[in-house]
Amino acid sequence: MKKASLLLISLLTAGIAFAAPPAPKTEGIEGKDYKWNAQGGEKSEALSKKGDAKAGEEGYETCGACHLPSGAGRPDGTFPQLAGQHTTVLIKQMADIRAGLRDNPTMYPFAATLTDAQELANVAAYIEKLCIPLDHGHYDSKPGDNMDKNWKAPADTDKRIAEGKALYEKECLECHGKNGEGNKEKFYPVIAGQHYKYLLRQMTEIRNGHRRNANPDMVKIIKKYTDDQLISISAYQSSLVMPGNMCKPKAGGKKK
Repeated sequence: MKKASLLLISLLTAGIAFAAPPAPKTEGIEGKDYKWNAQGGEKSEALSKKGDAKAGEEGYETCGACHLPSGAGRPDGTFPQLAGQHTTVLIKQMADIRAGLRDNPTMYPFAATLTDAQELANVAAYIEKLCIPLDHGHYDSKPGDNMDKNWKAPADTDKRIAEGKALYEKECLECHGKNGEGNKEKFYPVIAGQHYKYLLRQMTEIRNGHRRNANPDMVKIIKKYTDDQLISISAYQSSLVMPGNMCKPKAGGKKK
């Protein structure tokens, strides 16, 4: 199916979805029986399948409307960078949103258009092969949609990154890795190449208990951090580079 047709379908589907019943709501971290990353259902089925990246490119057409064909997302943090993310992480997050375990009313109508577990696996395989962009939103980047003529880059970038590095190496590095590479087998996401504003928003939501599919171990760690400390950690995380995995992406292009 041609891309233009798929985009039209996705837009029409979104319109229908907005008028349709809201996403289901499954008990998450607020419940006493919550177990992070419990296996079963569509997620386990998708994880057991071999993803077809070529087939996944077509399924990704719908996702690309927000996350861009390159998977780069938006520097203003509204949509995360996805390119190069582990398939396990992608499948878990998509399945959690579809199941109502992670609240994302913006993405849910689009995630709901993926047909089945095999398509989840296919789309994840395609995204994982995309190049992680070097030119994502850093702490001192001007957001792409910021038209304020008085905008100035922050003067404390070096201080923020130094503070963030110390905090990251103390408690984040063990799970997310020296270069922000995460851990595919343990479902820990790649954070290298992620937008500063998205990282800050997610860590704040996890700390405040608003991300219902969060890992309780991470909540325990992050709970003690102040807003100011989270700014520094996000500033450092958004500066991380995964050697050999990051490059300047071409529109819809795969890693070379």
